[in-house]
Amino acid sequence: MTGRFLVALVMLVCSLALPAQAKDDPAARVLTQWHRLVLELVRHTPTYSPPVASRSFAYLGVTAWEAARPEGSTSLAGQLTDMPPMPDAAPGLDPALVMQGAMARAVPHFFGNTGPTGQRAMAAMEHQLSESLQPGVAPSVREASLAHGKAIADAVILWASGDGADRIENMGFPLEWTLTPGPAHWVPTSAIVQQQAPLLPDWGKQRPFAMPEGNACPLPPPPAYSEDPGSPFHAEAVEVLETVRNLTDDQKIIARFWSDDPMLSPTPPGHWVTILLDISDREGLDAPALADALARLGIAVADAFIGCWYTKYDYDLLRPVTYIRRVIDPAFEPILITPPFPEYPSGHSTQSGAAAAVLTALFGEAYAFVDATHEDDGLAPRHFTSFAAAAEEAAMSRLYGGIHFRSAIERGLDQGACIGAHANGLKTR
Repeated sequence: MTGRFLVALVMLVCSLALPAQAKDDPAARVLTQWHRLVLELVRHTPTYSPPVASRSFAYLGVTAWEAARPEGSTSLAGQLTDMPPMPDAAPGLDPALVMQGAMARAVPHFFGNTGPTGQRAMAAMEHQLSESLQPGVAPSVREASLAHGKAIADAVILWASGDGADRIENMGFPLEWTLTPGPAHWVPTSAIVQQQAPLLPDWGKQRPFAMPEGNACPLPPPPAYSEDPGSPFHAEAVEVLETVRNLTDDQKIIARFWSDDPMLSPTPPGHWVTILLDISDREGLDAPALADALARLGIAVADAFIGCWYTKYDYDLLRPVTYIRRVIDPAFEPILITPPFPEYPSGHSTQSGAAAAVLTALFGEAYAFVDATHEDDGLAPRHFTSFAAAAEEAAMSRLYGGIHFRSAIERGLDQGACIGAHANGLKTR
């Protein structure tokens, strides 16, 4: 992506007709537009694998809530693991400028691995929004409001530095890795040299947000490994093979719609953030309501990747493509590229289950919506009758893609629901 394109994107976002909530709540406009830019930064920055992106979305959501929360509401400090008290607000601050101060400090930190083009885009966003918010605000109020927002962001940044994931080297691939012996365990599925080791093997050990530990939502073991044609494990592999061989046109679309590959999309957590932002535009959420939702969603998907990765590396199960080519059909070819980490459970399933749990609690069990995340990429919007229905489709997309067994899909959804419940238990208002 060229620098001209990203800077043009910022100019476009800042000049868009305001969504419903922004007409009455400039702080909501600030929050929305920074997140829209972030989704593009994630899409075009190689270091933002889905787990890394989810962590950044969580800290940005927490920052947003602490900047937006109204008098009488509850801070997340003391509820999230090791989160310290946040700076107290002085009376008379401008809410939009507080949010601007917070986002203009937090976004360049948590999404700062982008290249020079992205850096220029963030600088352009800060300038455009700051200029648009100044008229009618006394200079003393403006400076105090921006300073308070930055103080909140700095406090969150300091807290984040101790979670065990503040620095990611080699894009998350260990420079040395010893494979677990035995036919049941993960082996590389890519010829790329970097991917001969699995992605982020210690991610499950980092500090979680709302759940008490990485293994707070454990899963039973997957079906016992077997090459016996009569075994449950072999039957799951045959299901993957036969599903890929007999895909319908709609199933192929579903697989690609939810693929959300790094560098080609906002990643799976960014997909759910996109859904939330579109709903916010539709419903006219004010800044506190949107910030609350972004914080809960970010926390849920971040904890989902921690919990999922803990389980993945605990069982270290091989991928369907490895088993099928070795045991059943050497010519098997999934329609999606198999990611470079163990099989069980499905990351898409776990984080989608967690996201659905949070959004259902916020908007209801029968909330129908249109998901237009990939409309600009040429994929038609998809319609869903509920968040659970969307999560189930996202999970099943991994079977259609040929990259997960059914047990990883179904139990991943269960794990996600458990993790989402921890985010739903947070007290805000």
